[in-house]
Amino acid sequence: MDRLPTFPWDSLAPYKERASSHAGGLVDLSVGTPVDPTPEVVRAALAAAADAHAYPQTWGTPELREAVAAWFARRRGVPDVNPDGVLPTVGSKELVAWLPTLLGAGPADVVAFPALAYPTYDVGARIAGASPQPVRGLSALASMTSARMPLLLWVNSPSNPTGQVLGIEHLAKVVRWARQHGVVVASDECYAELDWRADDVAVGAGLPTPGAVPSILDPRVCEGSHRGLLAVYSLSKQSNMAGYRAAFVAGDPTLVARLLEIRRHAGMMVPWPVQQAMVAALGDDTHVAQQRARYGVRRGQLWSALQGAGYRIEHSEAGLYLWATTDQGDSGDPRAATNLANPWPLLAKMAELGILVAPGSFYGAAGTSHVRIALTATDERVSAAVSRLA
Repeated sequence: MDRLPTFPWDSLAPYKERASSHAGGLVDLSVGTPVDPTPEVVRAALAAAADAHAYPQTWGTPELREAVAAWFARRRGVPDVNPDGVLPTVGSKELVAWLPTLLGAGPADVVAFPALAYPTYDVGARIAGASPQPVRGLSALASMTSARMPLLLWVNSPSNPTGQVLGIEHLAKVVRWARQHGVVVASDECYAELDWRADDVAVGAGLPTPGAVPSILDPRVCEGSHRGLLAVYSLSKQSNMAGYRAAFVAGDPTLVARLLEIRRHAGMMVPWPVQQAMVAALGDDTHVAQQRARYGVRRGQLWSALQGAGYRIEHSEAGLYLWATTDQGDSGDPRAATNLANPWPLLAKMAELGILVAPGSFYGAAGTSHVRIALTATDERVSAAVSRLA
């Protein structure tokens, strides 16, 4: 426990209290939890599998693993995922937190991740007793010495919090470097279906071209071999299944087999009804396009309102967040946020409008001048935020 940081979201309590006191009520754009209904096709599959009297398979049913492989081929431009290299997980955060431990990391090891990143990459290293190492791009990797070479390297595209998408050549360089040094690469790709760069999907119409956001398993990236590579994906965002804890990891069958063996001993298994719901969700693109359309409208409204209020949006070409700052920026440390005196001026400014957002410093020191603004609020609450920003 001494190795773990204070849970960052607890430090937002005074800002939430201030925002909640607004006459029009709270608009919560902080955590990014889905607010729209879980699709009927998913709920029907869950209900049909409700007679779950037997223990589920840790590895997942063959039907589920084949559905994941087919989804990669259809939606991610990855035609050669081996179903034996697929493993369902109890949400993606669980896997992120435990992957260093499952790979055998310990005090002598390093776990590397982007300098601006989902904080659970850091937490996972600490749980294993390993050293967390933020890195700033490919140049930082190239400067690493053999004595401090990471056991595991996380990449995240589209990024949480910035929404930045890594291109094929960038990812290919990461893979080549990792293989040269014997480093496992885990790629968090949970926002891949929420790419806003193409004109025809900028407002959520349809789905992006398969492979538009390249996977670490894309043959253009990995030269047709998944050796040493793992891709992590969640159905929480694209299918409003956050409460189902429905996710999976896919890639190198040898690595997946190792994860499977440990998880079998530990009883880390996805419930049978959830596995059936995952099969339904992975086989239906219609609901994903519909959800994208909802987020596209909200994104456009918030983007315009923030710019009109003097905010500058950076990156944010994909995902569920807007990465915003002003000329003044934000500042502060999560551990110092005990009042509204000044630790996070942008948060305080938003809280006065009844809007709660996330401080960029939650995602690393490089984010201290920014805030992360989620698109996950109802149409009515987004409209309220837009009116207040105006």
